[in-house]
Amino acid sequence: MIGYITGKIKSLKPGRVLIETGGLGYLLNISLTTFEKISGKENTELFTHLHVKEDALDLFGFYSEKEKNVFLLLISVNGIGPRLALNMLSGISANELTLAIIEGNISRIVSVPGVGKKTAERIIIELRDKMSVIGETDVEGTTIHGGIREDALAALISLGYNKKSAEQTVRKIMEENPAATLEEIIKRSLSNLSR
Repeated sequence: MIGYITGKIKSLKPGRVLIETGGLGYLLNISLTTFEKISGKENTELFTHLHVKEDALDLFGFYSEKEKNVFLLLISVNGIGPRLALNMLSGISANELTLAIIEGNISRIVSVPGVGKKTAERIIIELRDKMSVIGETDVEGTTIHGGIREDALAALISLGYNKKSAEQTVRKIMEENPAATLEEIIKRSLSNLSR
């Protein structure tokens, strides 16, 4: 199995890249996110997944291991094939998709062309817990909202606040100030909830 490839970009267009390495050219299907990340580069390195079907072998490339992991989780859902999974990762970044699934944000998921309400619900039901595990770090390795949000909610619930009220308060604070630290979120939440 090919898990990683590094080499010279011979051809690049939205959805496809041809990488030459060791005298061979590998044609990889890529998301628009990966396309944007590698555009303008001579060489690249991508994490890969070889998808085997009865009549074809398709190689998929990902700029980050996180994007690959989200892709693999998506194709584990009944009714989600690799093309739809790649389409989803083209319409929404791996981090945004992870967060949307953790939060149960159906409207964000159905905003991707080709994804209906029932499919979005199935994705959320099947992947919410799994996404919580990989949702702790983003592409650059920094904490994303999923981890901070969960920590803030856990702190508020342990102090005796209602889970639903705590979730609404934390979401509102994080929307107003996406760069807020965990301490700031908890302080503002306590202030808002005690009114």
